Amino acid sequence: MGNFVIDFILLSLCIIGLTALMGTITNLFGMKIFGRGSVDKFKLKSSSVQTGWKKVGGKK
Repeated sequence: MGNFVIDFILLSLCIIGLTALMGTITNLFGMKIFGRGSVDKFKLKSSSVQTGWKKVGGKK
């Protein structure tokens, strides 16, 4: 009976863990395969808009 409980707990932890990570894994593969060059699109656009701005704050 104890072995059954241990097996059941291990199986349930594996299923819950796999289900929790499935979205992250799918997103990773989707970005690598289908994202290609558009991964840094927003970062590059933000950098191009901020070119030439004066630095504000911080120590002199």
